[in-house]
Amino acid sequence: MLPFDEKTWAHALQHGLRPAAYLFTTSYCSTCPAAFAVLHKAVQQRKDKPELNAVMMDMAGPQALRHASHFKGMTQMYAFDGFEPAIRQAVDPAWPHVTPYVVLIDAQGQTQRVIGPPNATVLKRWLTAS
Repeated sequence: MLPFDEKTWAHALQHGLRPAAYLFTTSYCSTCPAAFAVLHKAVQQRKDKPELNAVMMDMAGPQALRHASHFKGMTQMYAFDGFEPAIRQAVDPAWPHVTPYVVLIDAQGQTQRVIGPPNATVLKRWLTAS
């Protein structure tokens, strides 16, 4: 598990692998595993496996790792490390603090942001950008 602080998002946008998905979740988010399953299913048949990242917002360490089983197929798990409102602000100042919050970064570095599971149109736009 990697720490996710105020600088992590800017670094991911600049230097992270693409395409990639980031699912921001909490330990009490009952719909987050289903949103992750939608992402995982969308990339199953692809030769170039996009990164599927889960970001725990409310716990770290062993407690957060207990939730990893809800995100089968994830590339990396992160945990917020710092002042949560500042981290959310760095990711998206307009984020209404609702989970699951999904940010998709396409091959060109363009982002799409959705609350809840992404629909087929959003997934297609994410995975077909070249």
